[in-house]
Amino acid sequence: MKYITRTVWILSAVSLLTDTASEMLYPIMPIYLKTIGFSVVLIGILEGVAEATAGLSKGYFGKRSDSSGRRVPFVQLGYAFSAVSKPLMAIFTFPLWIFFARTIDRFGKGIRTGARDAILSDEATPATKGKIFGFHRSMDTFGAVLGPSLALLYLYFFPEDYKTLFFIAFIPGLLAVAASFFLKEKKTTEPKPKVKTSFFSFLKYWKKSPPAYRKLVIGLLIFTLFNSSDVFLLLKAREAGLDDSMVIGVYIFYNLVYALFAFPLGILADKVGLKTVFTGGIFLFALVYLGMAFNTNLYVFFGLFLLYGIYAAATEGIAKAWISNITDKKDTATAIGTFSGFQSICTMLASSLTGLIWFQFDGATAFILTASVTALVLLYFMTIPKPVTP
Repeated sequence: MKYITRTVWILSAVSLLTDTASEMLYPIMPIYLKTIGFSVVLIGILEGVAEATAGLSKGYFGKRSDSSGRRVPFVQLGYAFSAVSKPLMAIFTFPLWIFFARTIDRFGKGIRTGARDAILSDEATPATKGKIFGFHRSMDTFGAVLGPSLALLYLYFFPEDYKTLFFIAFIPGLLAVAASFFLKEKKTTEPKPKVKTSFFSFLKYWKKSPPAYRKLVIGLLIFTLFNSSDVFLLLKAREAGLDDSMVIGVYIFYNLVYALFAFPLGILADKVGLKTVFTGGIFLFALVYLGMAFNTNLYVFFGLFLLYGIYAAATEGIAKAWISNITDKKDTATAIGTFSGFQSICTMLASSLTGLIWFQFDGATAFILTASVTALVLLYFMTIPKPVTP
């Protein structure tokens, strides 16, 4: 695997460690927040504020990275913020401090995302983008398998000792920060002019971006607007009769499938085309949501989550590889950061929309609507030409 460079290995290891820390807390976060006095409404507001912070900051720091011509400091600072937030949530239990700590975590994601993906893009050629982004997603998602598994193991021996888990999660987070210091900044011969960057200046990129970028991102954002949180899929499984441990188990299973398929599907995408693999993933997504609407069989849920893992592997890394292939190299962090920023906001709206439809009607209606819109989005993607390197 000559195309997996030292830099790609380091970034992938850093992502794996960070995701292990974050996902260790994912299954117990709502339970922990309730034990320290958070209501369901307050938890919703907390997550909404955190995601909005991450979303808006991705575009801004992507633009800052491109303007400065530097990547590594943004990656290091971003992962450091996420690591520090873990113990803060255990030390300070006053709601305002919890908001502060959670926002620091998401802010860290905003700082690093554009710069990190730009480094990955720089380490690849147009012919290896799928492999590079797929390998990184695979390693990152293994963290989502390790994290919840370690949490389940710890809580088996120490039931309800949630606070200690936040301190344990600090360990892989700290290791991720340490590993990020092995990254080296690529030397550029072109001097970078100083550009004033306001918080919303990345929005200007939308106007000057290539038409192919705008067409692709519009499709991705419409899809995201109906692609709600995975929590709703887990809730449907819970309603159908899976107990709490099986729900966490099916979530780990989904992440394992995602991790195992991301790299092979990246290799396949480089051979048959990024668009081909991506649209195949979107088709699987529609099938999963249609199946979720009508299924009550416990075993079929595992089959649906298997397909859902393959969908994620075929789309998340591939979408960023596709974007990096149709934009100018000097704008990579801004292009991905702008997309990721809009995506975070659409994700937040998607969960609110799905929750409202579920409340007014039922879960099946919400899933059927999502599957129907996805089918239309799939037709839209079929009209987009295969990515061509600028």
